[in-house]
Amino acid sequence: MTYPLVRELAEDGIPVSVTCRVLQFSSQGYYQWLKTPCSKRDYDNAHLTNALIDLHRDDPTFGYRFMADELELLEEFVGERRVWRLCSEMSIFSAFTKKGKAAKRPGAAAHGDLVQRKFSASRMNELWFTDITEHPTGEGKLYMASIEDAFSGRIVGYSIGPRMTRHLACAALRNAIALREHQGTICHSDRGSQFRSRDFVLMLKNNGLFGSMGRVAAAGDNARMESFHSLLQNNVLDTKRWETREELRLAIVTWIERTYHRRRRKRSLGRMTPVEFEAVFQVVDEVDVAA
Repeated sequence: MTYPLVRELAEDGIPVSVTCRVLQFSSQGYYQWLKTPCSKRDYDNAHLTNALIDLHRDDPTFGYRFMADELELLEEFVGERRVWRLCSEMSIFSAFTKKGKAAKRPGAAAHGDLVQRKFSASRMNELWFTDITEHPTGEGKLYMASIEDAFSGRIVGYSIGPRMTRHLACAALRNAIALREHQGTICHSDRGSQFRSRDFVLMLKNNGLFGSMGRVAAAGDNARMESFHSLLQNNVLDTKRWETREELRLAIVTWIERTYHRRRRKRSLGRMTPVEFEAVFQVVDEVDVAA
């Protein structure tokens, strides 16, 4: 930063040698800088910083790891450490807020635990996880019941409403059943009353799904949904104060459909999005069937 000062003083008639002697550095370094005032490294960093600013503007919730993945799509192959350093210098950070979870209320299980904390699946619609989350607005709380496919992490069904009732859970399940193949699918939940209700249990049975429930007060038994709702909390719910339920509902739907499904790449999926991963799997499956 002192080299431009030397140049300005030289333009005012002060000899370079005098300025360098006062500032205690060699004049040779100044003349080398004068030939190439911006090194290739500085130029590359400035180019990457501009790209990171653009990515952060498009989606402020992305952290440096996800932005490093997005840079690869722009054919900018740089290390995560370098991306982290540039983000730190420019104060480009993703919002992250930790918030405690309310304790689970005990209830008699309507099903046994068919999952046993095995949260992966070998094919689509083999295993679904479901849960309900809530968040306050200026009009009162808004609740969301969601269902996630363990194979790809895609949210295959969800329902949003002002009351946490069995109808909310049933609507999310009805949505998933309408959109996906579901014969023989395991649907795992906690022991919330909504999932133990007669309507929800009958809907599982009548559509060929198998219910599964974790233990009382054991959030780890449904860790997949806890993880998704934590992600939703950090990226949407806690980003601002929501005045109306409709405002928050639109933000949730937009984030799920635009960002989470189609832009948020997962290392567990080979840095593909849930939509891309399922599309690749379906193509491979069709090729195997044809062979």
